Amino acid sequence: MLIYMIRHGQTDWNAEIRLQGQKDIPLNDTGRNQARGNGRALADILGTQATAFDYVASPLGRTRETMELLRGAMGLAPEAYRTDDRLKEVSFGDWEGFTLEELEASVPERVAEREASKWDFIPPGDDAESYEILSWRIASWMKDVTVPTVCVSHGGVIRSVFKLLGAMAAEEASMGAIPQDRILKIENGTVGWV
Repeated sequence: MLIYMIRHGQTDWNAEIRLQGQKDIPLNDTGRNQARGNGRALADILGTQATAFDYVASPLGRTRETMELLRGAMGLAPEAYRTDDRLKEVSFGDWEGFTLEELEASVPERVAEREASKWDFIPPGDDAESYEILSWRIASWMKDVTVPTVCVSHGGVIRSVFKLLGAMAAEEASMGAIPQDRILKIENGTVGWV
């Protein structure tokens, strides 16, 4: 298995440290530049093999825009990729759109619960997920990857990959920063930024 995984470029909500989840927030100018930069870097890495890869993205707008800018920077047709619903970001339920600081002011006990066990914490809301629940979706997607793949997804998805492949324990995976201007290489069970 060979996957190059890229987190979508920055959005205004990322810059404001808002819980974005599955809300469809567009890239900002920084995010567009990050996507193009990742495309140029990936073109250098893949060289003439770029067209031999499968290209897949989460169906959310910020990942689709990132993929299209990335492919354009690689000299490939921007729209020639597919989407997979399993690659959507973790749902933060009723907390989407809020900063942790705002939530701390209104529901400090729930924020403390999250901090005590971030991997397993499920926010309020009918569609809310924990990172553990998200990892079930990502495990299903990874099982179906049979050809070299370029994937544009989300921070939570990449956290799941780290945990699923044993590169990080659950709590470590739930806490670490996931850059938007780097490319993660997954090859035969090893994981590392390139």
